[in-house]
Amino acid sequence: MLRAGGTLLYTTLLHWRHLQTRIKIYYGKGGDQSMLSTIPTRLESVKKEDLDKEILRAGIIAELDAINLYEQMAAVAKNNDIKKILRDIAKEEKTHVGEFLTLLLGKDGEQGVELEKGKEEIEELIGK
Repeated sequence: MLRAGGTLLYTTLLHWRHLQTRIKIYYGKGGDQSMLSTIPTRLESVKKEDLDKEILRAGIIAELDAINLYEQMAAVAKNNDIKKILRDIAKEEKTHVGEFLTLLLGKDGEQGVELEKGKEEIEELIGK
């Protein structure tokens, strides 16, 4: 699944465009696509040392959009087999989020520190 540099970004963007097409089909021609995130594609403005982090974040965005799409479709599907398959695909997308996040945390130490701070804040606020 993971490929070097531009190929990974290209794959991520293809995945996102695939989701756009599914939304059009789901909502009918010209359907509302506002539920999908906008993934930036102007890479010339990204510093070379930040490119991999941006690619990984774009991958996370695409996977989160996919999770939402498949879970929403499962919620409205009438056929139980279709519901089951859509929920299973959504679960696979959650694994992809974990893969991208693991790589991102390895490349961006600040992200890991801030993620831990967020966890601590939640624990303080809700006592867990």
